[in-house]
Amino acid sequence: MDQRAVVTAGTGGIGLETAMGLAASGLAVTVVGRDAERGARALERIETVATGAGPRFEPADLASLEEVRALAARLAAEGPLKVLVNNVGAMFPERQHTVDGIEATFAVNHLSPYLLTELLLEQLRAAGPSRIVNVSSGAVRLAKGSFDAAEPPGGYYGFHRYGRAKLANLVYTLDLAERLRGSGVSVFAADPGGAATEMTNGTMTSPKIVSPGLRLLWPLVRRRFERSTSGPASVAARPSVLAATGTSLDGRTGLLIGPEAHPVPAPRGSTEPRTIDQVRRLSRQLAPLTPGR
Repeated sequence: MDQRAVVTAGTGGIGLETAMGLAASGLAVTVVGRDAERGARALERIETVATGAGPRFEPADLASLEEVRALAARLAAEGPLKVLVNNVGAMFPERQHTVDGIEATFAVNHLSPYLLTELLLEQLRAAGPSRIVNVSSGAVRLAKGSFDAAEPPGGYYGFHRYGRAKLANLVYTLDLAERLRGSGVSVFAADPGGAATEMTNGTMTSPKIVSPGLRLLWPLVRRRFERSTSGPASVAARPSVLAATGTSLDGRTGLLIGPEAHPVPAPRGSTEPRTIDQVRRLSRQLAPLTPGR
């Protein structure tokens, strides 16, 4: 039986490069995305490096919790899952809300991968030893770790909200690793370090994404953003590919793989009991595994 892998937001950028790396290792890769045409082009590229079964495309808008649940049901019906890479990520220069009425940055960057992962745990256990990889960001180091609600009080600044949502997901990732320790499912976070992608090219040029204090230093901040997002997506995908397939990680779990593709210390605040409890409660409240509960 083919060993299956799923990569969300896998039709371009870091996600596509990750999918190609997994396919080259022999995994049968399913990429998830919103656009069927982009999906078809991605499959063509993945097929050129695949050494196992051919890739597949699954359509889903991961900003919708209903679509996440439907996607999970389709994937679960296919049986055991060897690797799940939650690569989805989005940064919005202006405040937006999803169809579920949830602030979009938090929904896409944390609730979507949280819900998809929880709904596929049975399939991941069945394929053990298996791996979950949640793509993180260096932006978590500037985030405030308060998660009483999806939207904190105060103004909306896209970069800070992005970092906060990614911090919530990192907290969840490390907590999940402890929950699943000994189950045969390893859980990792991967920090790509930044690359020139549609997300960074589309939003990292606007001073609106940072707080007023940082806007006063915008020329310096923008240059730093430009340097950190100038590399190729193929390099930025290496931490995710290592986390998903690297034999050096066999039997290990609960690690953050840094931009140089080796384990690095998790930022302070990602393992604090109070923060873990807040993220647990908020995730279960906003993205219940069974709708209506």
